Amino acid sequence: MNFFKMKYCWILILFLGYFVSNAQSISVHDPVMIKEKDTYYLFCTGRGIKNYSSKDLKNWTVLPSVFTKKPVWTDKVVPNFENHIWAPDISFHNNQYYLYYSVSAFGKNTSAIGVATNVTLSPEDKNYQWIDHGIVIESHANRDEWNAIDPNLIIDENNTAWLSFGSFWDGIKLVKLNPDLLSIAEPQEWYSIAKRKNTALSVGTAAIEAPFIFNKNGFYYLFTSWDLCCKGKESTYKIVVGRSKNVSGPYLDKEGNLLSQGGGTILVKGNQDFFGVGHNSAYTFEEKDYLVYHGYDAKQNGRSVLIIKELKWDSDLWPLVSE
Repeated sequence: MNFFKMKYCWILILFLGYFVSNAQSISVHDPVMIKEKDTYYLFCTGRGIKNYSSKDLKNWTVLPSVFTKKPVWTDKVVPNFENHIWAPDISFHNNQYYLYYSVSAFGKNTSAIGVATNVTLSPEDKNYQWIDHGIVIESHANRDEWNAIDPNLIIDENNTAWLSFGSFWDGIKLVKLNPDLLSIAEPQEWYSIAKRKNTALSVGTAAIEAPFIFNKNGFYYLFTSWDLCCKGKESTYKIVVGRSKNVSGPYLDKEGNLLSQGGGTILVKGNQDFFGVGHNSAYTFEEKDYLVYHGYDAKQNGRSVLIIKELKWDSDLWPLVSE
């Protein structure tokens, strides 16, 4: 091998090494995951929605963003939107993948949840193409006491589709969708399933967001995140859970407190390794349950990284996170 070929090979190796890394080296916010064939796909907050793939849940390869250009409708919601899309949610139904996502003006409830579909998640597949279907639900400042971000799709035992969502404001909402999963069902059916504001239990704070509903053990488990994300070493994020026999609630914590009145059992919080942790999703892969979330790494000066933990269950069927 001559010098130039050797130099090229080393550059290629370094290039590939840059794009493949260990799970806790991936800087992510709001991760969600799904498996197609033998490959896991991860989606998270970022320009155009960040996207990764992995064969082992440890080493991740960067894939092209979902949207190379911002969806055409976004400027009508947020003027001069810069394609920084928040908090996606991925699932497979009706023989295709549904990717819900959030568009918002930071710190305001000028927000909307959109949805895109694809028949495959592999960019190498000739049929790979994200088709955007526009707005599913929109919130307006000075009109709504809820915020249309942080979507999560759940299909109940009657095969009815529901979308949970919400951040701060009046808490977490649940709304019924049409069978096409692209729009709100009529007549509209809404529920308030978790909140913190103006309750004795939550000492007046409205800091709740990131709902994820996981159907397991005959219960619907509602995970949410409390307190503050996105502040590096100052982050106070934590994961809270409650459960219900019905997807619409009422959701109760371990002590029997209503999540709709400020209740919630803390599942994971900051420690010596992470200043704060939160915005989780939950899945079953290969007969194991997993909790997927991000944490602000104390060893990396509060950098937000991917965390994947096995999710287990105690004798009363409440979730436990393995160390």
